[in-house]
Amino acid sequence: MNNISNYYIFILLLISSCTFNSKQSNPFLQQGEGFVEVEGGKIWYGIMGEGDNTPLLCLHGGPGGTSKSYYNLSEISKERPVILFDQLGTGRSDHHQDTTLLKVEMFVQQVKAINSELKLNKFYLVGSSWGAALALEYYSQYPEGINGIIFNSPYFSTPIWTEDAAKLVAGLPDSIQTAIHIAERDSIFDTDSYIAANSFFASRHGRRKELVKHPYDTVKSNRNTFIYNYMWGPSEFTATGTLKDYDNVQSLKKVEVPALFTTGEFDEARPETVKKLSKMVNDSRFVNIPDAGHFSLNDNRQAVVRAIQEFLENQKK
Repeated sequence: MNNISNYYIFILLLISSCTFNSKQSNPFLQQGEGFVEVEGGKIWYGIMGEGDNTPLLCLHGGPGGTSKSYYNLSEISKERPVILFDQLGTGRSDHHQDTTLLKVEMFVQQVKAINSELKLNKFYLVGSSWGAALALEYYSQYPEGINGIIFNSPYFSTPIWTEDAAKLVAGLPDSIQTAIHIAERDSIFDTDSYIAANSFFASRHGRRKELVKHPYDTVKSNRNTFIYNYMWGPSEFTATGTLKDYDNVQSLKKVEVPALFTTGEFDEARPETVKKLSKMVNDSRFVNIPDAGHFSLNDNRQAVVRAIQEFLENQKK
């Protein structure tokens, strides 16, 4: 009887162990693409790489941008799946101009929908610019399964962002500063002088180098300027939209997973500021990406990829 009892105990322990492990490991993700239904339409997602290693779930900037800059993480997809998706209203997802859908919580639910569709048990969040704010919002509501967060050129607070922008604008030629001052004073942002000033600022602090198109970037995927203007404003340094008073920076103090903060040497998300913000997270690392602006994945892709790979290697997961 003892042998039989021991046998059944062993079988129960084995089944219990298998059940526990299945919950801890991810399903095998296959490279490909698909759509997920959310309130307001369908959102597109793509998976680079495959396997059950802990994947990256990437959240793009904007608002109203697209996910295609994340094709530049294709090297990492040799090690683990890299999941990217276009937020509703832009890219390869359904486009719209329904302002009732342009609320932070709606974007958080889109991330949740992708997670649920792919049945992820554990993953790393990657957020760039506005995507960093979205990553922090998502973590604050749904921390389960998140092994770590990578904040690339992060935006968390409009007051902080515009304060940094003012410092950068102060370093521009007087004629550019005058054009910006007049436009903001009169609230007229479609003049040739303001548009030129915006382009000049972008060449210094946005994308500093010629656009490098990734081989995977073969399908038309347009950003949505309506969403950008409605939620943010006419330029990176002028916030007039619904995010004008947005400030969630204090939530960084509640992050309990490892975090990597990266930003470009000449980024709109100024290195001095991002380094300071990184210290609000207990287990964090800061990396300044040399010779890069806000589009660091374009300006110095290798340095960003290396920083992420080293971060992931340190987690040993």
